[in-house]
Amino acid sequence: MTSTQVKRGTVRRARTPVGHEAWLVTDYAHVRRLLDDDRLGRSHPDPDTAARTGESALFGGPLGNFETEVADHARMRTLLQPHFSPGHLRALAPRVEALTTGLLNELAEHGPPADLHARLALPLPILVICELLGVPYSDRDQFRVWAEDAGNVRDHARSERGLAALFDYGSGLVEHKRAHPGDDVISRLCATDGVSDIDAATMSMFLLFAGHETTVVQIGLGAALLLTNRDQWLALLDNPALIPNAVEELLRAAATGGGVGGIPRYARTDFDIDGVTVRAGDLVLLDIGSANHDPVAFADPQRPDVARKEAAHLSFGYGARYCMGAPLARLELKTVFGQLIPRFPSMHLTVDPATLHTRSDVLAGGLVELPVSW
Repeated sequence: MTSTQVKRGTVRRARTPVGHEAWLVTDYAHVRRLLDDDRLGRSHPDPDTAARTGESALFGGPLGNFETEVADHARMRTLLQPHFSPGHLRALAPRVEALTTGLLNELAEHGPPADLHARLALPLPILVICELLGVPYSDRDQFRVWAEDAGNVRDHARSERGLAALFDYGSGLVEHKRAHPGDDVISRLCATDGVSDIDAATMSMFLLFAGHETTVVQIGLGAALLLTNRDQWLALLDNPALIPNAVEELLRAAATGGGVGGIPRYARTDFDIDGVTVRAGDLVLLDIGSANHDPVAFADPQRPDVARKEAAHLSFGYGARYCMGAPLARLELKTVFGQLIPRFPSMHLTVDPATLHTRSDVLAGGLVELPVSW
């Protein structure tokens, strides 16, 4: 992302990685407000002419129908929100605990050194989302490839192929669940009045993609931050009651390394952002990472502090589009760090933190590997 500053600390004229013009908003107050501003949306009245953030067919350009976006989004949330209710998550919590314990047992048996990304950060969210949705874990290697292809920000044809493969896979699962329902999200969607096979397949594959990809990233980056800041790791070892607060701080402090540059929105009308005029159809990028490191909202924002009690981070969004999967991600993160730190108190990085590589070719970003020993 390249940018030319228009107004200090608020709005900048920018070019996306594919060379299209956008407005980049970086400060906490404006990003927070604009995340819940109905003058911005994900659709565009003329999608073929809309500025793009990248080549991903999933997220690189406009999504949805401009005329019906608000109603469509409300319907989707109404259908999906119940599956992330406190009751469902309470029932899932013991299983998340058991899955985490199993992976840590395997890590201990494997012995050091190890890649914590491959051994924990990657498999746990996939195991959990498979359990929640009713997706066979044995299919993980295949749908993981399709999900990565769908999220590719550099190769549009590859992204389209990944999306198509995911949808075909979801359609097959829906057909199977209609004939053989279980106690899972896909089965419950299939049993919901007014939900077509296409609706069920689309929503299921959206959940499969979104429900594991970002949590994989956050587990890896959160672990890397704690291992890089040894005092924070030791603080949690000494006081496990800080884990829930630490999860929020890790979500704030971690930079994903993704290739987009901000949450994309399109202006639905002309309006001003702190004196800068945005025209209908303009692409507006809401930079969550920069907002989460705004010194006006967070004292010494570059320093992770597991005891921090300041403003709420924006990593799950804000307002009407707040991430439905946030409670599930929090459950997984609290479980991971609640078990990992006391189980492996001497764990440490085996490489210089500066040499850890993050991905810029996929939407969610994240680490390539996390080499550790203990």
